[in-house]
Amino acid sequence: MAAKAQPKSDTSLAADNGSDRVSRIREGVTTAILEHRLLPGTKLGEDEIGEIYGASRTLVRTALHQLAHEGIVSIEKNRGAFVARPTPADAREVFEARRLIEPSIVDHAIDAVSPDWLERLQQHLAEEHAAESRGDARTSIRLSGEFHRLVAEMSGHSIYAGFLKELIARSSLIILLYRRHDTPACGTSHHAEIVTAIRRKDKSQARELMLSHLTEIEAELFLKEPAADEPRLSDVLGA
Repeated sequence: MAAKAQPKSDTSLAADNGSDRVSRIREGVTTAILEHRLLPGTKLGEDEIGEIYGASRTLVRTALHQLAHEGIVSIEKNRGAFVARPTPADAREVFEARRLIEPSIVDHAIDAVSPDWLERLQQHLAEEHAAESRGDARTSIRLSGEFHRLVAEMSGHSIYAGFLKELIARSSLIILLYRRHDTPACGTSHHAEIVTAIRRKDKSQARELMLSHLTEIEAELFLKEPAADEPRLSDVLGA
């Protein structure tokens, strides 16, 4: 006879509840960043976040340290946690990394393609188009990032998917800081073309489209390094 499952102890239940709350905080902060509701440099007060999620400062601190490890939160000694402010150099490294792994992700996605996955991708494109049509910029930005995450999930490559999740969150901060205001963050037409190549199982075309898509996103950013001899505001206005 099979052994009867033992009920979880109070300690185990508390641990599960703590883990759930940490996950909720992480997802809440990440989604707010992806939708550009939390701006770079925003102070992330532990007490306020704890009140919002009904979590202790220990759990909030755990979540913030995990996000800091992913590069989307910065923690400053004696000052606390802030939404990170990636530099132009950070931006270039992020997009270089994405160009290295996303073509391989597309290869794996094509190997794993199925009618169900194609339906999910098509539904996602419809959601992107609807958000764009109604002028819902925040949802459009979030869905743009989720498209790339969805392709990574489809690929079944958990390591790549984990790396990309972090890179997409960093990309959102980068786009928020450096995007030229007259350009879209991530074109839905590009995504549709990538899905078409996946549907045809055309790895060469899918890789080329993904690379050109990422290159175009980076090209639309104004990644200006501050000049070493750039004048200070006080020098200019105080003259």
